[in-house]
Amino acid sequence: MQIGISQLIAADLSMEAFFHTAAEAGYEVVELSMKAKGPLTGEATDDDLAAVVNLSRQAGLPITSLTVGHCTGNLLDSGEAQERSIEQTRFGLRAAAKLGAPVILHTLGRFSADLYYDDAYRNAVDSLTKLAVTAEELGVAIAFEFVWNGFLFSPMEVRRFLDEVNSEYVGFYFDPGNMAVFQFPQHWVRIIGPHIKRVHLKDWKGRALNGEWTPLLEGEVDFRAVMSELRKTGYNGPLISEVAPSLASFADTAKTMRTIIDM
Repeated sequence: MQIGISQLIAADLSMEAFFHTAAEAGYEVVELSMKAKGPLTGEATDDDLAAVVNLSRQAGLPITSLTVGHCTGNLLDSGEAQERSIEQTRFGLRAAAKLGAPVILHTLGRFSADLYYDDAYRNAVDSLTKLAVTAEELGVAIAFEFVWNGFLFSPMEVRRFLDEVNSEYVGFYFDPGNMAVFQFPQHWVRIIGPHIKRVHLKDWKGRALNGEWTPLLEGEVDFRAVMSELRKTGYNGPLISEVAPSLASFADTAKTMRTIIDM
């Protein structure tokens, strides 16, 4: 396994500074973030992407994934919002392919009072089934992450959902910190298993209404159990830090991640 860092926790750095900082801290791969505003947007040109690839090569840090937070539509919805998100996600898939990133991260969308859960479920399956065609053509997988949006709160439900989409190019982005608020993260690994495409690392202490993020190994996530279950599934991909620098320095987190890998 390799250790990596997400640009999501380095939003104040330029693209060049991010690569330099990640290399200095000892990371081996990076996750970039496509946003509505910033160094990499949904309007990035081929020249823009080529410049990023050049920075990646200079730093010796391959791009292992791309978050697609530029999407302003909603894969859980229907109609125009759904179509807009599908097209924006396709742009993200094409950008990832040009960056050499084999996975994109998507958070799927959000509810409203008028969008019922069962409709959102069907819409999401429909959206991802359509996107799976493009993902397979490009060789870039879509991994959705559980992010407290009220959707798919159970690993059993996640597995059923992904089985319905039924594509090796659509899977799960596992983040133990996100479900440690409510459940035991290692249970998710065992149940979702080979659907896991990428892994974020965060730690959490406390419950939903009184908890907080912590440095790795200082919260309540049982990383030894998580790593045991990940190995049983055959996962050998990167572990990507999403630990804010306000909690621990990038270098300290990199060191702790290597300790976790050795568990």
